[in-house]
Amino acid sequence: MEVVGFVLLGLVAGSLAATLGIGGGVVFVPVLVSVFLFTQHEAQGTSLAVIVPTVLVAAVTHARAGRVVWRLTAWVGFAGVLGAVGGARLALRLDDALLRRFFAIVLVFIAVRMALRARSLFVASRAVNRG
Repeated sequence: MEVVGFVLLGLVAGSLAATLGIGGGVVFVPVLVSVFLFTQHEAQGTSLAVIVPTVLVAAVTHARAGRVVWRLTAWVGFAGVLGAVGGARLALRLDDALLRRFFAIVLVFIAVRMALRARSLFVASRAVNRG
């Protein structure tokens, strides 16, 4: 039965990642920790490994639609690799509970920023529609 849960998680996270352009870890990590009782370290490591095929398929699909800025990908990708090495080393040194708190803080920060941006876009669009 647990396999069914993992398959459903993959379907949901993959769909959200490809549709919204979010990293699947935003979905994978909290679900693996809270539903499947993984440690934070296990959830993050598993999420990073699982997301590889999802990202490849989504990137190819978006590329075929002409929605990838290729000149940017090399620079950002290279910097991302360097950041990933440092981030993984740091994560492995942190206590599981502390790492979970940091992850939660980052999710809340991102959610607040997105909500404020969406609100300002909504307000701006209403002003345009009125005038």
